[in-house]
Amino acid sequence: MDSNLETRRSLITLLVGVVAFVALLTWWVGWALPLVIFAVIFIVMAHEFGHFITAKRAGMKVTDFFVGFGPVLWSTTIGETRYGVRAILAGGYVKVPGMTWTETIPEDEEKRTYRSASYPRKALFASAGSLMHLVMALLLAWAALTFVGLPSNSHVGVGDFTKWQGHKENAAQLAGLKVGDQIVAINRTAITSDEQLISVVSHDSGKRLTILIQRAGRDLTVHATPVYGPSVEVDGKPLAKHGYLGVGIENLPGRDSWYAAIPGSVTEVGSLLGTAVHAIVHVFSPGEFSSLFHQVASPAAATNPTNQATRPESIVGVVRIAVQSTQTGPGDLLLILMAVNIFVGVLNMLPMLPLDGGYVAIATYERLRSKRGLRYHADVNKMAPVIYAFMSVLLVLFACTLFLDIAHPIANPFH
Repeated sequence: MDSNLETRRSLITLLVGVVAFVALLTWWVGWALPLVIFAVIFIVMAHEFGHFITAKRAGMKVTDFFVGFGPVLWSTTIGETRYGVRAILAGGYVKVPGMTWTETIPEDEEKRTYRSASYPRKALFASAGSLMHLVMALLLAWAALTFVGLPSNSHVGVGDFTKWQGHKENAAQLAGLKVGDQIVAINRTAITSDEQLISVVSHDSGKRLTILIQRAGRDLTVHATPVYGPSVEVDGKPLAKHGYLGVGIENLPGRDSWYAAIPGSVTEVGSLLGTAVHAIVHVFSPGEFSSLFHQVASPAAATNPTNQATRPESIVGVVRIAVQSTQTGPGDLLLILMAVNIFVGVLNMLPMLPLDGGYVAIATYERLRSKRGLRYHADVNKMAPVIYAFMSVLLVLFACTLFLDIAHPIANPFH
């Protein structure tokens, strides 16, 4: 009873501390930073929950499920699992006995270890964290498409106006168009792509067009006459020989119904998966490491926009960009959280220890080498030099990106 009372008291103390910290942080820097920090912690713990639930379902013994590392702030034991929070909120972990063949396990517990599980269960357990990232990315994409809307090629809008020399207003401004207007149709023909809009305007210089636009959820009709390019100048040069309205085209967010957003979310996540794979190949290339070293040594290189456009970011940089994205609404924040989930999920499946993909690779290798009635046991110690080399690469990458994100942060892309 005393132990239970002490556990409740420590939990209450922890919760009061968390609330006080969040209140202080919100008062100091606003609500965005606490929101992003909790979102990152949630993503990390969802990853660990994937391992936890698959281990439980596979009959493995889970001894620990903790948020954070370092000294224990609070813990309690329910059944055979100890749950708790540690002081350094930089991750989390799930502990399952028997992750290696050298670990000593009591004989009566051996059948519930990781190493005694069947190959499909081991592979599912090891990859469950990345699968959770995939699920979260799909849910975020669905929420973005349903409730906020994501930029769509079929939603053609006015991004800005081109200044024509000698003209106070260009043709689009004279017609009453405004930044953010969606161009729905021209002369009763639906506009569903940038190319279609450009083609119609280009071929109709001097002709009065009836343009249906959508502004703040309302349909409006305006009339505009494209101007022949050579008759106006931009930056001292006449335009090409076709019609112009003088607008910069922007793909506006398009919202879907809840059921239409399902295939849309799969498409969005699929596109991000391809981008993440390409980005990870780029990050681990010799050229990128050379560029990072150069940026660490040269402030001019570190602040160069071209270098910043392709530079990988540490958790500090990711949190900063996510906080900055809240300036433009929830859509960009959801996109960034989607990208974080996809990138971390793909990175974590690289076939190298200590990443989860390394355990999948070893389990697969053992399965291929095993014979009927005789299970092959891989000697992970033989891979130690390769593992240490890979961890050194990760450490160097982490140190370089962290330094750059603190000393030379990437410019705010949402300004």
